Amino acid sequence: MKKIILLTISFFLFVQMQAQLSFGESERINSFWKFSNNANHEALKNDFNDRRWQTVNLPHDWSVREQFSPTLASATGYLPGGIGWYRKTINIPAERNGKNVYLYFEGIYNRSEVYLNGQLLGKRPNGYISFAYDATPHINFGQDNVITVRVDHSQSADSRWYTGSGIYRDVYLVYANPVHISQWGVYVHPETSGNKSGTLNVSVDITNSTGKAASVVIENELISPAGKVAGKSKTTLKAAVGNENKATSKIKIKNPELWSLDKPALYTLNTKVYQNGKLIDQSTTRTGFRTYTFDPNKGFALNGEWMKVKGVCLHHDAGVLGAASYKEVWKRRLLTLKELGCNAIRTSHNPQASHLYEICDEIGLLVMNEAFDEWEFPKRKWLEGWNVGTPGFQGTFDFFEEWGERDLADMVRRDRNHISIFAWSIGNEVDYPNDPYSHPVLAGGKETGFTQPIFGGYKKDAPDAMRLGAIAKRLAAVVRKHDPSRPVTAGLAGVAMSNETEYPSALDIAGYNYTESMYKTDHEKYPKRVIFGSENRHDLDAWKAVTDNEFIFGQFLWTGIDYLGESGRWPSRGFYSGLLDFGGFVKPRGYFRQSLWSEKPMAYIGTYPAPGAGGSSHNADVWSQLEASQGRREQRPSMDAWPVWNYNEGQMIRVVTYTNAAKARLMLNGKEVGATKDYDKSTGIIYWDIPYTDGKLEVSGMDKSGKEIARYSIQSSKRPYALKIKKQINSALNENGLAQVVIEVVDEDGVPVMLADNEVTCHIAGPARLLGLEASNNSDMSDYTDNRHRVFNGQILAYIKASEKGEVNLKFTSPLLKSVETKILFE
Repeated sequence: MKKIILLTISFFLFVQMQAQLSFGESERINSFWKFSNNANHEALKNDFNDRRWQTVNLPHDWSVREQFSPTLASATGYLPGGIGWYRKTINIPAERNGKNVYLYFEGIYNRSEVYLNGQLLGKRPNGYISFAYDATPHINFGQDNVITVRVDHSQSADSRWYTGSGIYRDVYLVYANPVHISQWGVYVHPETSGNKSGTLNVSVDITNSTGKAASVVIENELISPAGKVAGKSKTTLKAAVGNENKATSKIKIKNPELWSLDKPALYTLNTKVYQNGKLIDQSTTRTGFRTYTFDPNKGFALNGEWMKVKGVCLHHDAGVLGAASYKEVWKRRLLTLKELGCNAIRTSHNPQASHLYEICDEIGLLVMNEAFDEWEFPKRKWLEGWNVGTPGFQGTFDFFEEWGERDLADMVRRDRNHISIFAWSIGNEVDYPNDPYSHPVLAGGKETGFTQPIFGGYKKDAPDAMRLGAIAKRLAAVVRKHDPSRPVTAGLAGVAMSNETEYPSALDIAGYNYTESMYKTDHEKYPKRVIFGSENRHDLDAWKAVTDNEFIFGQFLWTGIDYLGESGRWPSRGFYSGLLDFGGFVKPRGYFRQSLWSEKPMAYIGTYPAPGAGGSSHNADVWSQLEASQGRREQRPSMDAWPVWNYNEGQMIRVVTYTNAAKARLMLNGKEVGATKDYDKSTGIIYWDIPYTDGKLEVSGMDKSGKEIARYSIQSSKRPYALKIKKQINSALNENGLAQVVIEVVDEDGVPVMLADNEVTCHIAGPARLLGLEASNNSDMSDYTDNRHRVFNGQILAYIKASEKGEVNLKFTSPLLKSVETKILFE
């Protein structure tokens, strides 16, 4: 029997929004672009015939729609780059004449050139920075206008991870009056005295393009989380020609609701600008009240509460979607991480889409916002597998001197109003020993404190590491100019080398990458230095280095979610050390981390053949990928045990339990098969070795008194029998709506079949398209551009994007299995 589910999603087809620019009337223009990766500058002509070009909707990443090839760079996931062209025709109504018209791009990777009606508006080499152009001088009002974008990612191996190629974030058309709020011109900085009183410092920059001074009145109104007016301010300003006009004010309130991880209370600031009594511009900014404290001895406190930061590093891709960024997808991912006990993310190693920060504001996650992975010189880019073979040296270093400070300033100005951001990072591992900087201290080798490869000893012909301090000071000054309220940091890879320079002293807080061994010695040597783990392994010892040292305020795991690129030897799509996989599904190590980080009672069961018992583990390739990605053998008991209960009768199986309970016991078919054991503080894992028998395996987690506080079970499965909708998430967070549908393979009793690898085909009828199917198999290098794919771990995720209002019928089929259907009504 087919199972049919009907869901209704409401959305607005044309949504007016502020596009994070903080001025004007914005219209998202993501639909019906033309694309070609086989064009030339003839495309700049307005009358150019682009009918044979592909019609695409943004966000768009052309690289992820291509085929994997072992001839391409492993660093960027064995996927190509190239040069791409985009064109879009827009009509600017005649009644808009007299307005300023802007084009705002949230992200183009990379080295973009934007033209309007054949006229160059500007170039932006950095693929992660948002930017806007004033298109007014080239607009034909009352006529069609042609936007043309050239994207040059011909240096396809210019990154250590997968970047994507193209216009991979949203694009907006913005109308504004000649006098208006400047780009990212509203800046709010909250101050609090506990929860007794709060002050919101408001700064508003005004741009005047009229050619003469203009007098304006600026009104700010602060709305509480409950929707009530909490305070107001009003200032007058005589705005000179240009954009160097600033009005400041303060809004004081009593008993503010504090933004916290558990209760992320958000206020709304409505800013209005009047000229001659007429409203000429307005902006809405979400903000809140909270305090951050960093102390070299006690670590970090939020709102006066000392706590440990339980963070993860995140790259910006989403598996089969590549770099194309959707708020709905990231909200599902971030909520899953938070459920595991994560309370912070690090945007490694670049600013991400604006909606990621919005989500963190909304759900209560701290953000460390990072700008760069390399500065003035390139790093090694692995081409034949991670840390394998001869590296390449393409990169983004060539435009750092010209653009670096401007890129950093634009990152800070765009994101500084997000209440979730608690630190700015100016770089990641730019001090990696001999990659490229060197220093005489490297002659001492690992005994001097280096935990990563140093590619030989001191190299006097390499760039001098002493340069790092001067660059760091310059970048830190840029951050403090635009936001003095948060600390400046960086992820140091060669701490022992950087300690010989002025680099650490240029920072307010110092991040140590994989250098837990130097925590105590550096705390003693540099007693005023605030230290934390900016990039860390998943092993228990790395976490104990945080919990056992009050002065270490937290860690950021590498990584939170599996990502494309930085791949091992072929076949390998990407790096496989995440708590979540490419599809955002929780991996066993995610549950292990939950047992360490979560305050909610939990328990989990994973299994594998007992050491010495023979046989092979489920997903043996996964074990090899993990070992390859981490460069070491996993210690037993394992934190990577999958929840499978299908082995040979009588085979000795190791059953591991990840739990935060004080003790646990194991039951099989209702009978105790594993005696109660206390939590093992040395491994963080309780385990039993038992002979396999079909049935239901359960673990009971108990408190110290023996009361059950958590339970988890797995069940032996029969042969694959049917497809089932496991989970369906539908959202109206953008103009068209997006559905995320998880399909699993089950047996005749409805038990999930983890070992299944059946091929599933997605059929769509109605106004929607398939963005991709993601099963999260790192070694599957097959075609990801069609509507069929094999499940992995017995499941697969389908991303469905609506194109207009209407009913969409989805059907998932697989040979010899019963199909499943669902209906989604977009209205």
